[in-house]
This record gives sequence, structure tokens and C-alpha cells, in this order.
Amino acid sequence: MKLVWLRRDLRAVDNTALNSAIESGEPVTAVFIATPEQWHQHHMAPRQADLIYRRLSALQQELRALNIPLLYKEVSDFEQSANSIVEIAKLCEVNEVLVNQDYEVNEQARDKQAQSALAQQGIGWQSYHDKCIIPAGSLLNKQGQYFKVFTPFKKAWLAVAGVPIISATQSAAKAALAKAVQPLVWNQQQLFSYPREDSSGWEVDFESIRSQLRSFCQERMDSYHEQRDFPAIDGTSSLSPYLAIGALSARQCMARLYAESKMGFLSQGAQTWLSELIWREFYQHLLTFEPKLCKGKDFLYWGRYVKWWQEHDHFERWCQGETGYPIVDAAMRQLNQTGWMHNRLRMIVASFLTKDLHIDWRWGERYFMSKLVDGDYAANNGGWQWCASTGCDGQPYFRIFNPITQGEKFDESGVFIRHWIPELSSVPDKYIHAPWLWAGVNSVLYPSPIVDHKAEREVTLDMYKQARDKDIHVA
Repeated sequence: MKLVWLRRDLRAVDNTALNSAIESGEPVTAVFIATPEQWHQHHMAPRQADLIYRRLSALQQELRALNIPLLYKEVSDFEQSANSIVEIAKLCEVNEVLVNQDYEVNEQARDKQAQSALAQQGIGWQSYHDKCIIPAGSLLNKQGQYFKVFTPFKKAWLAVAGVPIISATQSAAKAALAKAVQPLVWNQQQLFSYPREDSSGWEVDFESIRSQLRSFCQERMDSYHEQRDFPAIDGTSSLSPYLAIGALSARQCMARLYAESKMGFLSQGAQTWLSELIWREFYQHLLTFEPKLCKGKDFLYWGRYVKWWQEHDHFERWCQGETGYPIVDAAMRQLNQTGWMHNRLRMIVASFLTKDLHIDWRWGERYFMSKLVDGDYAANNGGWQWCASTGCDGQPYFRIFNPITQGEKFDESGVFIRHWIPELSSVPDKYIHAPWLWAGVNSVLYPSPIVDHKAEREVTLDMYKQARDKDIHVA
């Protein structure tokens, strides 16, 4: 018997480890091990925990149709999960455990421990590159080094990435579970001690997820490049929560993208969306070469010399959407109320935290992970370091988003702002992005700006210049 250990790959279709187990011709069992203490350490959002919980119930039905039972166990952390997989493998009398690789440091240590312990019991271990279309760590430049800039990475990626073929998953050989294993079978009343918040805004069954992918590719993909930056428009795919927990694979996205393209020709919108998938892979590849990214380190060495401010009150006001800058506050309220934030807004609020409030990007990174239903460590870390200008291929430190002009450009008439900040509903369009300039502002229960953007921009330029100069001096 084969045992498939599911982690961030909660799908029955296009799952490399699962398909390999089925192809062996032997009976297959799947298992998911929850690790609430580890999730707390990783700041997992309760909404994402709820999405995982709900997805497990749907996945059980999908696996059952393939003659594959889904087992469940809860332990505290990764170390205990590694021990538990050995116990479950022995109970199921399996000869091999199959997994899809995770690339973060703690996850790698977990798998190394599990593989060693299984080997002592004479049980095999097989891992697969499944999360990325191009195996993480396999793409190098002509000098044999990893790519530190996205554009050449993308060029090399496109040169080797073929269009994936997604095949239907075959049924596994039937097998009866031993009595000792039966209590581990997942059920909808299963205990799940990690805190959860409502994720019902996202469907969790395979057909609904696939339908959402198809609808986006058929109806909005071609205009994606024109509409993706405007938060009041439904111009994005909103598939990121499914990619984050592996309910959908990047290969499925790319295959559908080409399937809906005419004669294999990608429209500008399709090319832009494909670039976003490649960005996701770029950040995942970086983790395999730079483990320090999993340890709270700046990618660029000089980042350690930036003297971040310890303004806890300003940070709290940023978290609650009370900075006095409407586009920033509307974005943060969207995050707090839904667990999701539009990508353009993620850049705006990250720039504001690091370059208007001068607060350490790591504070924002942790807060995002604690709220995002689509929290993915590599993408979140990469995005925050990009905005803070301390990361790989980050925006230049002197490029600082102006929260007023960003709002004017991407939410001109304030439709998005008024939706999330109803107290600004009476503010005229002319003043919606700077309500403190409106003569009737005293009638509005909305805070004044906590900082002056123009002044803080100069402070940021000086901060970063000092950090870079110190790096040169130390070198």
C-alpha cells in the first residue's frame, strides 16, 4: 500500500504524488496532519485555516470516488507530524510514503526527519516537485547561478516551460482499512483546534474551483492587463486562495490559459496573467537558494542597516485602516473583513507602512499572513521585500508610492473607497482622496492623516541612503 501525505496540495486532480501512488497499481491511502502550534508560529490566518478545513471535507468526497480514504490527525508541530507519519504508515502497513515537496526551511527539516525515521522502519520515501511548473531550483543562468532579477528569469522560464497536459485522475485499487486505522478517517465533525473565521466566500469543491478558473479565462483574461489594477472592478481571477492551499495547481492555470487562447496565441491580458504565475514561481525558486528568506532576513545585505521606527501606535492605526489616507484605509478594511486584498492595494499599503511610517516590513509581512486567506510564505515575503526595496529585484528605494495619487489613478471616483469607508460617502469626488481639504470635513467621522507624505518621503530617502552608505563603508 502507498500512503500520500497531503500538505499544501489539497487536490485529487493533477497531484503528482497522488498520481504516482495510483500508477503503482497498489491500494492508496491519503493523510492530512494538522499542526496548530506550528501554524501559530507561522501566523496562519484563521480564514485560511477554515478554508483548509472546508476543503478537506470536499477533498474526502473526491478521493472516495477514487477508492482512496482520507485520514486525519492533529498534533502540535512539524516535529510531531514527522513522528506521526511513521506511526500512521506502520498502522496502514504501507511500503512507501509519497509527498510533494515544500521548500521552506521548517518544512524541509520536517521532511528530512520523517524520511530518516521511515527508513529505520524499512518504509520508503518518495518526494516530487509539484508546486511549480518548472521544478524549484532547476532554472539557472549561463553562469550556473540562480536568477536574481525577474525579467531574465521569466525569459528562461518561458524557453523551457511547455504547455501542461492535465489528465483525469484514475481510480486506485480498493483496500479495506484495518480497524486500528479507521478512527483516523476524516469526518465533517472532526476536531480542528486552530481558530477559524468564515471563509464561505470561497467555494471548496473541485467543480466550483475549476468553473471559476474557466470563467476567468473565458470572460476576463483578455482584459486582465487593462483592469487588474482597479480594485472597484472584478478584473482579477481571485484564484490565489486555491493556489495557496494547493486546491488548484499552477499547471492547471497555465493549461486552461492556453486552452482558452485562440490558436495558442496569448492575448496581452493572458500574457500578463501568465507573468503573475511566473512571479509566484520566481519567489518560490528563491527560497531554495536563499534559506535566509525563511528566517526574517533581508535579501539585500544593506537592508540590515535600515533604522526602522518602533511606532506601535502608527502600526495599529495602519492595521485597523485608520491612517487618514482613504485608499490605504479602504484596502486594510477589505483585508480585515474578507481576508483578501487586491494586489495593487497590497503594494500601496506596503509602501505606506515602510516608506511613510518607516515601520519594518516584517511587521507588515506577519500581519498579512495572519489575515490573508491566500497567505503563501514565498509570495508574501517576496512582495513585502519588493515594496520595502530590500528584496530580490525590488523596486528602487527612491520609488515611493504617493497614497493620494495612487488613489486618484486606480480609484478615480472613489467607488472602492466609499464601499469600504461608508463614512466618506458624502465627500465629493474632488476630495475623496484627500478629504481633509474639503470644507465640510468636520461633518465626517474620519481621522486626519497621521503623517505628511511629502515630509516622510524625504525621511525615507535619507534612511535608505544612510543604510546603503553604511553597507559600502563596512564592505
